[in-house]
Amino acid sequence: MLAVLLALAIGIGPAAAWAAAPKASLTDIESDVMCVTCREPLIEAQSPQAIEERRFIASLITQGYDKKSIEQALVAQYGSAVLGRPPASGFTLAVYLLPAAAVIVALAVTAIVLPRWRRRTRAATAPRPVAAGVGLSAADQRRLDEELSRFDA
Repeated sequence: MLAVLLALAIGIGPAAAWAAAPKASLTDIESDVMCVTCREPLIEAQSPQAIEERRFIASLITQGYDKKSIEQALVAQYGSAVLGRPPASGFTLAVYLLPAAAVIVALAVTAIVLPRWRRRTRAATAPRPVAAGVGLSAADQRRLDEELSRFDA
């Protein structure tokens, strides 16, 4: 209880603790950015450029930058090629929207075409009733009887 009162007295309240920006970690940032020379995720790259990028990120972390600020500083330093994912704005927004649109179109086409296809298949394979009064002529009936009688013996 004394510690809570002391924290409130010096201005560190729950609101101030929640308002503080989350600390960035090197491994968290390394998995989201690329080495600009290797074109590999920074977490896997071992080139001199990757080592330099790690040093730059570590210096920003020690200065207290959060993840978003570090990513912005990396873009300012190395260009947008350093980002692992393209920004969701402008033309690159299509990278995020096109796959979802393709899935929606495929589902719509399937929902429309599949029932029609199944009806058509059922109609083609269903037995067709013989119309009343349609049958074999007398000559055909006689010939059928003769053919069938050969198999009875």
